[in-house]
Amino acid sequence: MAEPAAVPLTGVHASSAFGRGTDAQLASVLAGDPAFRPVDRFDTTARRVDAAATLPDAGDLADELAEAVDAACRAAGLDAGRRGGTALLLAVHGGAHVPALTTALAARSGLTGPARAYTTACVSASSAVADAAALIRRGDVDRAVVAAGYLVEPDQYALFDAGRALATDGAVRPFSAGRTGLLLGDGVAAVVLESRAVARDAVADLLGWGRAGDAFHPCQPEPGGRGLARAVTAALRRAGLTAEAIGYVNANATGTGHSDAAEAAALRTALGAAATHVPVSSTKALHGHALEASGLLELVVTVLALRHGKLPVNAGWLGPDPACPLDVVRDAPRPATTGYALSLNAAFGGANTALLVGTA
Repeated sequence: MAEPAAVPLTGVHASSAFGRGTDAQLASVLAGDPAFRPVDRFDTTARRVDAAATLPDAGDLADELAEAVDAACRAAGLDAGRRGGTALLLAVHGGAHVPALTTALAARSGLTGPARAYTTACVSASSAVADAAALIRRGDVDRAVVAAGYLVEPDQYALFDAGRALATDGAVRPFSAGRTGLLLGDGVAAVVLESRAVARDAVADLLGWGRAGDAFHPCQPEPGGRGLARAVTAALRRAGLTAEAIGYVNANATGTGHSDAAEAAALRTALGAAATHVPVSSTKALHGHALEASGLLELVVTVLALRHGKLPVNAGWLGPDPACPLDVVRDAPRPATTGYALSLNAAFGGANTALLVGTA
C-alpha cells in the first residue's frame, strides 16, 4: 500500500549557539537577538573577519550528534526496543572519517537499520530528510532518524574568509540593503520521521519536498533562481498545495548579494503573486550558517515556530533592496496565519532543496 503523502516528524532536537534543546532555539529565534560574537575556539588574527555563532561548551562532534539523536528519539518515545531497524541518515562535512563516524553513531544510538552519510555541502541535511521521507513512503523502512552536525572550525572558516564571503560588519542581513555576507554558526540537530502505521504522535508533518540543480557556476547561483524555483514547485506539487497556502518561508538567504537576489527571483517565479505577501525571513541571521547541518537546524526552527504560531524576524535589516521585493518579517515576530511553511536551502554547484511542512 502506498504511504500517504504526509510523513510525520515525531521527535526533534537541536543545538546551536543559543544552547541545547528546542526550548532554547525557539525562545532565542523569537527574541531576535543574533548569537554572533568574536571567535575564541581558534586563532583568527590572520583573518579579515572575527565573528561566528558558537556554543561555548560544545563538545566533540560525535558526542554532540549522539546526544542529539538520543534526545530526538526520546522525544518520539523510542526506547531501545523501538530503535531496532531504524535507518540513520547523517549529514556532516566530508572526509575520510565519515564512514566510521556514521557506523559508530548508529551503533551508539541503537539504530540497526540502513545507514547513509551525506556530504553534499549546504543541502546535505535537507537532502537526507527528503530521502528519509521517500524511503518511508516507498515502504522500505517504517522509521528513520536524520542527524546533522557542524561545529565552526578553522579550515572552513579560513576558506569562507579567503573567499570574501564573511560579513565584514559582524552581522548577517538577508535580503537587506547593505548586506556584506554570511557568518558561520554551530548547528547539531536530529529528527525522527515515521510511517503513519507506527507513529504515535507527530510534532509536524513533512508534506512535500523538491530538489533541483541549475549547474550554473561552481559557487555563484543562477541569477534567475530557476533551480530553486523548480525545487519549490516540486515540493508544492508533492504536497498538493498552492502557493497561496504557504504561510512562511524560512529562506536559505545567507546575506550575500547575488545569492539573496537569486532566491528572491526564485520565490517570485515559484509563488507567483503570493510572493508579495508570504512572510519570509532567514534564521541564519540569528544562529549563523551551519553548512551541512543548516537544513536540519532550520527545519527544526521552522517547525517550532509554526507550532508556536509566531514567525522569526529577519535580523540585521537595514532597508529594502529593490532586487529582493519580498514580505520580509522585520522588527518583531509575526503571527502565523496558516499552518504551512517552506524551508529552503542551496549549495555550491547549483544544488537546491525545498522542504514543506505543516502543523500536525
